[in-house]
Amino acid sequence: MSAAETKVPLPLSMTGFVWFQLLLLGAIWGGSFFFARIAVQVVPPLTLVLFRVFIAALALHVYLAGRGIKFWDYRQHAIGFAGLGLLNNVIPFSLLFIGQTALGAGLASIFNATTPIWTVILATILTADEKVTPAKLGGIILGIAGIVVMIGPGILTGLGGPLWAEIAVIVATLSYAFASILAKRFKGIPPTVTATGQLTASTIVMIPVVLLYDGLPNLSIAPTIWSAIFGLAILSTAFAYILFFSIVKASGATNASLVTLIVPVSAVLLGTIFLGETLAAQDIMGMALIALGLLIIDGRLLAMLRGQRR
Repeated sequence: MSAAETKVPLPLSMTGFVWFQLLLLGAIWGGSFFFARIAVQVVPPLTLVLFRVFIAALALHVYLAGRGIKFWDYRQHAIGFAGLGLLNNVIPFSLLFIGQTALGAGLASIFNATTPIWTVILATILTADEKVTPAKLGGIILGIAGIVVMIGPGILTGLGGPLWAEIAVIVATLSYAFASILAKRFKGIPPTVTATGQLTASTIVMIPVVLLYDGLPNLSIAPTIWSAIFGLAILSTAFAYILFFSIVKASGATNASLVTLIVPVSAVLLGTIFLGETLAAQDIMGMALIALGLLIIDGRLLAMLRGQRR
């Protein structure tokens, strides 16, 4: 048997640059709560989703055209882009909104933070290069524990919610996990093209949904609201998904899903810096647990400590 026949895919690892991208993505998606908080006061949630994906897709098409990249050349991936749009935008956005109408924010946040767990399980079953390791699983569980500590007693708010709402949020996290696995199939495509394809497909799906449930969107919105919408679309969607697909391409679905552990930390820190919110002791303890979990997943600190003991 030749070496080529016995070759096993090497496990995917996180370089320093990929960690930087992941932390930046967590900061950007944490900031999306600020934009959404402003816009949702005036714009219905489903219409806001449509504005978000449409403006982001349009911006990316303009970007590709400016770079001389012909999106039409990737038309053979249309079905895959549609799958990504459904799994990464339409289904989870809708289910999270529906579930959160009946659940406390704390419980919904914990469910959302379980995304890496589902991704690890699916990646172990469906991929050859992302098998679960004790360090990775332990680090993820430690990160989720950190989020529980940050939320504190507020997590109990949603425990009395209906089962259907809890299932809706869990299915949303499963949808994100499947989307991360599907995104691995686009490794040969530039992240900007993948992001454009996903958001274009999401826009096509959301148009009839919004017309059915919300009617024609109202465009007579105050400039401050439009500023929030454009921030949500350009920074927290178009640019954010370029980062996301870049991370998936470089380090795999499981590592990209770790961003859900970073987003709550980013949201709390941004609230403290820009909104004058108080950073409580439980927030610091929770962040420390999340940081420790990410260090365990990274593995370099443990390797360094083992080397010093020898």
